[in-house]
Amino acid sequence: MATISDYVLDAALAKLIGEADRIDITSQEATSYNEATSTYTLGNSTSVTFAPATDGDTSGRKSTCGAISDGTVTASGNATHFAISDVSEGRLLVTGTLTTQQSVVSGNSFTVDAFDVEIPDPA
Repeated sequence: MATISDYVLDAALAKLIGEADRIDITSQEATSYNEATSTYTLGNSTSVTFAPATDGDTSGRKSTCGAISDGTVTASGNATHFAISDVSEGRLLVTGTLTTQQSVVSGNSFTVDAFDVEIPDPA
């Protein structure tokens, strides 16, 4: 199997770091930009920031998304996932499961603790 250098993994993370500008909490895992920002969204924030790439916890490389403290809930439901998007290009960049599910009510706010996006080395 081929080995992927940190340089290449960092290039992938650089796209995320440079283009991510919205996080949505969703009622299920989104597979498209439209699902993330419309179909399954329960709320969002545009205060998305990522740290520079570093060594991953187990292998590969990672970037840490800063904590979100200003999310606005736009629909009531049970938030189980997050989706990070590039709004200007209408691209879904990353999805994942929330560490803790949140029952949310429209009009309230939400928070998300800082978390890592990690690209592991090939097995």
